[in-house]
Amino acid sequence: MASTTDFDGLLAGPQSGSAPDYSRYRVVPARHPWRAVGTVAAVLILGITLHSILTNPKWGWAVFAQYFVSEPVLVGLARTVLLTVLASIFGFLLGGTLAFARVSKSPLLAGISWGYIWLLRSVPLIVLLLILNNLGYLYTTLDLGIPYTGISFAQYNLVEVLSPFAVALIGLSLNQAAFSAEIIRGGILSVDQGQHEAAAALGLSRRRHALGIVLPQAMRAILPSGFNEIIGLAKSTSMVYVLALPELFYTVQVIYRRNLEVIPLLMVATVWYLIIMSVLSLIQLRIERHYARGALRTTPASLLERITGRNSSRQNKATTAAQSPAPAARRPLVSALRPARQEGLIEIHGLSKRYGSHTVLDNVNLTVRPGEVTAILGPSGAGKSTLLRAINHLERASEGFIAIDGELIGYERRGNVLYELKEGAIRRRRASIGMVFQNFNLFPHLTVLENIIEAPVSVQKVPRAVALEQARDLLNRIGLSDKADAYPRQLSGGQQQRVAIARALALKPKVILFDEPTSALDPELVGEVLEVIKELATSGTTMVIVTHEVGFAREVADTVVFMENGRVLESGPPAQLFNAPAHSRLGEFLAKVL
Repeated sequence: MASTTDFDGLLAGPQSGSAPDYSRYRVVPARHPWRAVGTVAAVLILGITLHSILTNPKWGWAVFAQYFVSEPVLVGLARTVLLTVLASIFGFLLGGTLAFARVSKSPLLAGISWGYIWLLRSVPLIVLLLILNNLGYLYTTLDLGIPYTGISFAQYNLVEVLSPFAVALIGLSLNQAAFSAEIIRGGILSVDQGQHEAAAALGLSRRRHALGIVLPQAMRAILPSGFNEIIGLAKSTSMVYVLALPELFYTVQVIYRRNLEVIPLLMVATVWYLIIMSVLSLIQLRIERHYARGALRTTPASLLERITGRNSSRQNKATTAAQSPAPAARRPLVSALRPARQEGLIEIHGLSKRYGSHTVLDNVNLTVRPGEVTAILGPSGAGKSTLLRAINHLERASEGFIAIDGELIGYERRGNVLYELKEGAIRRRRASIGMVFQNFNLFPHLTVLENIIEAPVSVQKVPRAVALEQARDLLNRIGLSDKADAYPRQLSGGQQQRVAIARALALKPKVILFDEPTSALDPELVGEVLEVIKELATSGTTMVIVTHEVGFAREVADTVVFMENGRVLESGPPAQLFNAPAHSRLGEFLAKVL
C-alpha cells in the first residue's frame, strides 16, 4: 500500500497546477567505469612503449641526433619533397584530364582514358621506373618536328634528357595520374545530376560547368582519397632508389651501409616521413574546410579555433548573416520585369520523345503566345516534365521541332536544310529560356548572391559589379535581400525556390519554365513561392508551368493544357477546361483533384 500511495503522489504532482522546481537538485553525471579502465590501459601501454623506446640504448638516439639534420639527409629530404610536390601536381592535372575524358561523350576519348588507366594501374611502379630509365636504349634521340615529313626542329639525346630525376618525376607522375583519374572520376559522378541540368539550363560553358560547378562540389569526395594518394606518393618516392637517385630513403641507405647504424638511420627517415605526412594532413584539413562551405549549415572549427575558442564568434557572425531580419521595404517584382516588347512565342511541332521502345511524348503540337501563362496539368507519367525539358533542349527530341520567336532550338536553318547546332550554340540560345526546377538545383558551394550572378557574368559577360547590383535588386524584390551571403543549405525550401526563381530571372529571359516548382515544398512553404509566381504572371513574360496546384492554375493561367500518355488531350482557357471539359478523361482527372 505504501508504494501505491507514493505512486499516486507522483501522479498527483503534475496535476497540482505548479511545475516542480528542479534547480535545487544536485545532478550526478552517469558513470562509465569501462571507459575509465580503457583510458588507463591505453595510457599505460603508451607510457611503457615510449619508455622502452627512449631508454633502450640500442635505438641509438645519439646517432639519430647526429644525422637527423645533417646536410646529406636534408638534401635527400628536399629532393623527396620536390618529387612529391611536382608529381602530385602533374599527376593530378593529367588525372583530371583523363577523368573528364572518361566521362565525356566521345567514345574515342573515353576509350583512350580507360586504356591508359588500365595499363598504368597494371604495371608496378618499380617496373615503370626501370622501363623509363632504359628508354634511351630503345630510342636514341628525341626529335621534335612534323611526323612522317622528315622536317625536324630540334633533336635531343634521350639518354642525356632522361636524367634519374627526370625519370623519377615522369614515372611517379604517370603512375599517379592513373590512380588520381579514378578518384576524380568518382568525385564527378558523386555530383547530383540536377547540378548538371541547372548549369546546362543557365547556358554555362563546358569549362565553367566543369571547373566552376562540378569540380568544387566533387572536391569533397575527391579530397580524402586524393590526399591518401599524395601521402602514398610521398612514401613511394623511396622506390626511386632503383635509379640511384639520392632522395631521403636512398641517402639513409648509403649512410647506414657505411657506419652500420641501421636502426638509428631508419628512424631518421621514419621521423622525417612522419613530419611530411603530418604537414600534408594539416593541409588536407584546411582544404576540406574550404570546400565544406555550403555543404554544411555550420563549417566545422579548425584545430586552432578549437584551441583558442575563436570558432564561436565566427559561427555567431555566420548565423547573424544568415538570420538577420529582412528589410521592411520590398520593391515590387513586376516593375523590374515587364518586357519592353512582346516576345517569347513558343511553337511546338510534331514533338515526340522515345526512350528505346517507350514513348514519353507522342506527336505533341502546341503554341504558347507571347506574354501568355500556360499551365500544364496531368497525372504522373503524362510527359509534362519531359515536354518542359524539351523546350530548352535539355531533352533532345526524337522527332519534331521547337521554335521560340521563330528560332529553332538545337538547329539552324539554311535554305531547306536543318543543321544540328553544336553544344556552344545551343547554350547561347538556351540562355534566353529561364528554368526553375522542382528540386531547386541551387549550387550549394555558392552563396545566394553568387548563384544569381553566375550566369549573367559567365554567359552574358555582364560586368560583375553590375551583376551584383542587379542581383541585390532581385533579392529585394523577392523579399530575401538579407540572405545574400547565406548558402542554400541555410535557407528553407521556400526561400531556396525563390532564389532559384531570381537566378532564372537574372538572365532576363524571353520564356520562363517552371517544373512543378512547389512539389518539393512543405504545404506551409507553398504559398510564398506561389505568390512570387503570381506576381511574375502579371509581368508579361511568357511562362510555362507544370504543376499539380489546380487552384493556382485556374487563378493564374491564360491557357491550361491537359496531358496524358505523352499526348495533349485538351487545351484552352481555364474557365472552359474546368467548367466544361470536352474530354472525358479530363473530367475524371478534375473529379479526383478538385
